[in-house]
Amino acid sequence: MEVLATRVDRRHESHDLNRRVMVQRLEEIDRLTAAVRHGGSARAVERHRARGRMLVRERVELLVDPHEYFLELSPLAAWDADYADGASLVTGVGVVSGVECVFVGNDFTVRGGSINPYTMRKTLRAFEIAEQNRLPVIQLTESGGGDLPAQAESFVDGGRFFRDLSRLSRAGIPTVDVVFGNATAGGAYQPGMSDYAVLIKQRSHVFLGGPPLVKMATGEDADPEELGGADMHATVSGLADYLAVDEHEALRVTRTIVGHLNWRKQGGPPTRPADEPVHDPADLLGIASHDLKVPFDPREVLARIVDGSRFEEFKPLYGRQLVTGWATLHGYPVGVLANHGVLMSEESEKAAQFIALCNQIDTPLLFLQNTTGFVVGTEYERGGITKNGSKMVRAVANSTVPHVTVMTGASYGAGNYGMSGRAYQPRFVFTWPNHRIGVMGPKQMSGVLSIVARGAAAARGVPFDEDEDRRRREAIETQLERESTALFATGRLWDDGIIDPRDTRTVVGIALSCAHNGPVRGTTDFGPFRM
Repeated sequence: MEVLATRVDRRHESHDLNRRVMVQRLEEIDRLTAAVRHGGSARAVERHRARGRMLVRERVELLVDPHEYFLELSPLAAWDADYADGASLVTGVGVVSGVECVFVGNDFTVRGGSINPYTMRKTLRAFEIAEQNRLPVIQLTESGGGDLPAQAESFVDGGRFFRDLSRLSRAGIPTVDVVFGNATAGGAYQPGMSDYAVLIKQRSHVFLGGPPLVKMATGEDADPEELGGADMHATVSGLADYLAVDEHEALRVTRTIVGHLNWRKQGGPPTRPADEPVHDPADLLGIASHDLKVPFDPREVLARIVDGSRFEEFKPLYGRQLVTGWATLHGYPVGVLANHGVLMSEESEKAAQFIALCNQIDTPLLFLQNTTGFVVGTEYERGGITKNGSKMVRAVANSTVPHVTVMTGASYGAGNYGMSGRAYQPRFVFTWPNHRIGVMGPKQMSGVLSIVARGAAAARGVPFDEDEDRRRREAIETQLERESTALFATGRLWDDGIIDPRDTRTVVGIALSCAHNGPVRGTTDFGPFRM
């Protein structure tokens, strides 16, 4: 494969400006993430430690193998919502006893680890990742149960939590639940529906109804230990499979459980040299445009994330705003689709053909999104853009090899779909801080609505209020500017987290490694394409 050259000029003023804007955005994200990782209020953290309990991330750290990774997912879930950032839950993927696992851990210092709608969505996304990639699940349970004021938004969908646990087990994907405190009401089904349940003496309490509810329902004055303590479940009910004396032993037992799973990657290990890129990944801070109207060459990104900066480009002279080709990343073969502008008929047909080729040879796909969407206009409709764009979307929808998506810039309109956005179930979706997402750009949408309103006024034969139109356009643009940002998107779990562009190679490598826990098989059945 050819080693990609570079035209990046670090001394150019545009590179410096891009870098400064990107660093500012990263500093904001780092500040927000640091607050989430601290846990709840200082008082809540102190009270938790005074009870002799570890914080959830300390438990994760002790579980993960020394010198191995833990990639936290959606750390800013619920950002700018009515709930605490992070949604009182830690999720991620990490290596335990040599096995890549999905973690789901309650943060008891944030509203007692209570479950709100964002907690539920974050949990279900973690289970989806486990199922798609065949990753064992480790749950670190310590929760006060549902966030009762929000029960109307989470109760009905909450049943999926237990359904997914059951389906993971049916699919042969092991689930382990370690109870560090209370597992009450619905939370009691977490150890009950897991393959392995680890409880801690004098700490774990598992019951469908706690003492207050038992008193109200039956009049019985129930003792918590007799009702649902760890000793009772280990010796009487049989719920507990392992009884630990403290948190450290519970974590050691969990590592032992994962160690005996005899887990093997069905997709196989890396097969190619995983040498570092020739070009410096730090350049990515200045390559990504702070102004998304200014495109940047995705080959400059590839030159800093793929093995040895080697890339075999496919159809380089056709559909030039979409770069396609083959590379390896951390030793895993991968087919790349990376755009830097609008998708036309040529790009759409090129993408559909390339996706079919990658499926034919069982090669995962990496999508680097930076697109304003599919082109519009009379000339392009007559040229078949709807038909050809549909080919690309169909190819993405029916592809069966693992997809990993990184949004490096704009993600507007159906371009989001054609480049394997969240709705098309890529194994992982990550974004850069400069990312923007929406049906269309804020100015375009406000303009479209203005034209529609003007036409409606003319049809009714009434005067058009220009001042009101200006105010309405400004309000729409302000709203959409806010709702299209990377922070807004990650807060609503439209992705799996915002990453530092310099970490792209590492993060995508982890995603590909996780995907290879399951079989990596393509398809030749895409259904009938319009010719």
